[in-house]
Amino acid sequence: MRKLLDAEPYLFGPGVYDPLGAQLAMYYGFKAVYFSGYSFAMGHLGTTDMDMYGSVEIADAAARTVSALRKFQLTMAVGDPEKGVAPKHLEIPPLVVDMDGGYGNIFNVQRTAELYVRAGVAAAHIEDQVLPKRCGHIGGKALISIEEMIGKLRMVRAVADDLGEKDFVVIARTDGLSAVDAPESARGMDLAVERGLRYLDTGIPDLLWCEFPTSDRAPLETFTSAIRKRFPQARFAFNYSSSFKWFNEPKPLTFDELGAMGVKFLFITLGGQHASSFGLSELLKDMAARREAGYIDLQKKEWAPDADLPTRSHHFFSGVPYHHMIGKEYAAARLGREFAEDLPEEKVV
Repeated sequence: MRKLLDAEPYLFGPGVYDPLGAQLAMYYGFKAVYFSGYSFAMGHLGTTDMDMYGSVEIADAAARTVSALRKFQLTMAVGDPEKGVAPKHLEIPPLVVDMDGGYGNIFNVQRTAELYVRAGVAAAHIEDQVLPKRCGHIGGKALISIEEMIGKLRMVRAVADDLGEKDFVVIARTDGLSAVDAPESARGMDLAVERGLRYLDTGIPDLLWCEFPTSDRAPLETFTSAIRKRFPQARFAFNYSSSFKWFNEPKPLTFDELGAMGVKFLFITLGGQHASSFGLSELLKDMAARREAGYIDLQKKEWAPDADLPTRSHHFFSGVPYHHMIGKEYAAARLGREFAEDLPEEKVV
């Protein structure tokens, strides 16, 4: 990921919460994938982003996602020769994972960082909220001390280095702009800038992220400009948040504009969650009204001649052709093309 940050004007990571979503991002050529904590809370537990899951749970999900991306590269490299689907080489994108507030003190951070690094995670962000933390767009946030946050940043960096992953990217997030409680007397932008500067003073964060309460561009410009007065080469992360009604903005911020401000990594935290929920809601509403006809219409859209939807064949997307080929090579029981039923393509996927 570090090489991409240096080479690209900016890096965008679609927000996902499971291996399948990450595989889709990889299929469509995105150069990074963001594993969203809020999305994970909804998809894994059916609840909100208030520290309801633990470090082991999200680290396990991250490990399964990295593993799935590696497997997906293999399955796409095989294609489906029997059905005329050519092999396709896909690059494995780096996975950036939410570390929330570290799930405890520096020793919890130590364990979490080790789990992430050993899982193959490329980057993580950690924030300066009092635990249990909450989504940056839920009111009532409180901050830990600067010194405690710096200790957490130091621990993440130390663990990654100790494990030989010096390219592991550390993102420091501050919620100072809209926190209602903090050890300092300052509030608002002054607090956010002061915290950002103190974190960068350590030399640890590769990227600095300030959580903003709205999609207004002025606070972002103020923050990045103030930080760059002391750190002209500072690089930022930006949450193109699903909490903002971008469609109501007369001139919404563009990715290119963000890149010009020094934003090197940007992401839509709940993009995948909203898209999945929208698609399923549309299907369920249609089936509630029209029963099987609703699902049949979905299949017609999936199998339209110009549709590039790899999941329309769940067998292909999940790697059945790959498993037959490798299973045959390694003499696994009942695997090989000879065990595939010869059924008409117009009848089955």
